[in-house]
Amino acid sequence: MMKPVLRVDGTNASPTEGTPVIDWPKALWNGGLLGITIIGGPLFFSWSAFVLFLVTTYLTLLIGHSVGMHRMLIHRAFQCGKPLERFLIYVGVIVGVAGPMGIIKVHDMRDWAQRQPACHDFFSHRRGLFRDLSWQLFYRFRFDRPPVLRIEPRIADDGFYRFLETTWRWQQVPLAIVLFLIGGWPWVVWGVCARVLVSTVGHWTITYFCHNPGAGRWNVRGASVQASNLPGLGLLTYGECWHNNHHAFPESARIGLEPGQVDPGWAVIRAMEKVGLVWNVGTPRPVASREDLEERPASA
Repeated sequence: MMKPVLRVDGTNASPTEGTPVIDWPKALWNGGLLGITIIGGPLFFSWSAFVLFLVTTYLTLLIGHSVGMHRMLIHRAFQCGKPLERFLIYVGVIVGVAGPMGIIKVHDMRDWAQRQPACHDFFSHRRGLFRDLSWQLFYRFRFDRPPVLRIEPRIADDGFYRFLETTWRWQQVPLAIVLFLIGGWPWVVWGVCARVLVSTVGHWTITYFCHNPGAGRWNVRGASVQASNLPGLGLLTYGECWHNNHHAFPESARIGLEPGQVDPGWAVIRAMEKVGLVWNVGTPRPVASREDLEERPASA
């Protein structure tokens, strides 16, 4: 059983004071991918490219984002050897949302804000879906009084991770070259541009619905945002849709905790544990010891 990882010091910080501002590198990146996909997708469509898109999107998000970036890097819900750790994080970088330090910052700042008594709509996802997507794809939040993020030296001082953080967008280039040599421009457009765009938009769409009112068993006391489960989407979202469970037990490597809650990310971790590739796999802390957690009424 592991404890949650705490990296944000919110002393004298405010989760409500500030404003979303255009993040030009992010806007150009996501906007460029959007334009290429809308124009180039139909022009360079082929069935082999489309199958490549489906397979690579699912596998990179499952292995790299859900297992590598989210459960391992951010929450330290399991441990593994350095080669496997670096492989999982590299696949997470290939997803195309952010670098290792960047994904920690995006996640931990948002999680800190959501667990405060009040937070800005940028973090709570209370606006409409399209307003929220535009914020997440093209903007960053400029705090008036920002919290302090302290990433552990084991990650922040690792030369490989620092390299990935600096070059994470450029990591698509070697992959694009390989895909071009195999399948030409259709494979590049669908295997890189469409994949990264759909992965990013899909990530923020699921995030939006998981942080608006919905099904779930648990409330985190004092938190302005209570996460929701999205029934029926376990296979499609790698288990990330069981977000009410995750907010209650962020230390757990398994997110689909109840019977029938499909969790492919957990299946990957369990398979690796069985062959000795991972260990110290996190499990939920006992509810009896949790002063910050309460069970919702049965009708909620």
